Amino acid sequence: MSCMPMELLAPAQGPEQLAMALHFGADAVYLAAPRWGMRAGARNFSDDELAQGVALAHRAGVRVHLALNTVMTDEDADALPGYLGQAQEMGVDAAIVADLGAMELVRRHAPRLELHVSTQASVMSAAAARAYARLGARRIVLAREMTLRQIAELRRRLGPEVELEVFAHGSMCVAYSGRCLLSAEMMGPERSASHGACAQPCRWRWQLVEERTPGRPLPLESEGGASYLLSSHDLCLLGHLDRLCEAGVDAIKVEGRAKGCYYTACVTNAYRHVLDGDPPASWMGELEAVSHRPYSTGFLFGEPRQGEGHGAYARERTMVAVVEGCDHADDAWLVRVACRNRAAAGRMLDVLSPGHPVRNLRMEGLELLGGDGTWSSADALVRNGATYRLRCPWPLEAGDVLCARS
Repeated sequence: MSCMPMELLAPAQGPEQLAMALHFGADAVYLAAPRWGMRAGARNFSDDELAQGVALAHRAGVRVHLALNTVMTDEDADALPGYLGQAQEMGVDAAIVADLGAMELVRRHAPRLELHVSTQASVMSAAAARAYARLGARRIVLAREMTLRQIAELRRRLGPEVELEVFAHGSMCVAYSGRCLLSAEMMGPERSASHGACAQPCRWRWQLVEERTPGRPLPLESEGGASYLLSSHDLCLLGHLDRLCEAGVDAIKVEGRAKGCYYTACVTNAYRHVLDGDPPASWMGELEAVSHRPYSTGFLFGEPRQGEGHGAYARERTMVAVVEGCDHADDAWLVRVACRNRAAAGRMLDVLSPGHPVRNLRMEGLELLGGDGTWSSADALVRNGATYRLRCPWPLEAGDVLCARS
């Protein structure tokens, strides 16, 4: 990087994703309770899990940002002060908020928490950033609809008084900063996008109906396939981190608080390596391997492609196992792994480890851990949920990931 390194902020749906984000090099993580966050359907954190997660993150030198960024009703706001006090006592570092009332509640009931303004607030000007700064904001998560030139100009006008954070990777929304009424209109108020419960009808396969022939729906097609007119491409700015840094961005954020462990591990790992100086081209293949829609640069260089024909995810690789430990014996490294998906013994696996390029390991010489604590020869097909041991030419760490190409 040609300027000061940017903070890498990774998503944590639950405790397992948090552990992956820490292992693969996040500088900070963002997460939420079952209430007040924009991913109501995610695993999220109970009070005990949040306290444990904050302690774990802080031991690793990683900050914890708490998402409290829904549009709040009086009922939501009434329940928030008590939770804010708990979060502050747990050591949460920052609160991500969009609602003005929630900002005031954070200042009053959890003054030690940094105040970060969510992208849901759609901040696109230095004037708006200064207004939020006067309300106590330390950081602004900029609207995703901004171009690189607009970001640089906002930083020039604002100066260094407020930190700027931008989304660099993940799902995009067809609505302006996620302010969509379609889900609530079609599915009922309990599926409101503004309360984190979006049903994502923009990703559905739509048909066209002519009013005089309502019984004859017509599929919308593009080059022979379905046309997902409302479904946006995913965002990927791996190749443009230097330009974001030069524009004055302090932190980049990976979307994905509803995603699984493999996504968190793979994407965090790729962005960590590029931020640390690796060429983007050497890690772009990793982002192609994880589940995603076609990538674009969003609004960064102008109007985005909303795309056609990309309702489904593409994925080139599946997580097979997570390393639990490693021992050295008989001139070999014996790696203990917890299996997450079925895979045939003898298959070549990709190994993701912090600080290393992707390495390859053949899954052979497997031993299965039995209920009596002893090891025995494994079957030809490893089973999800079982614990295995295999030989490896190099040591691996707990949290490393083994995956198989499709």
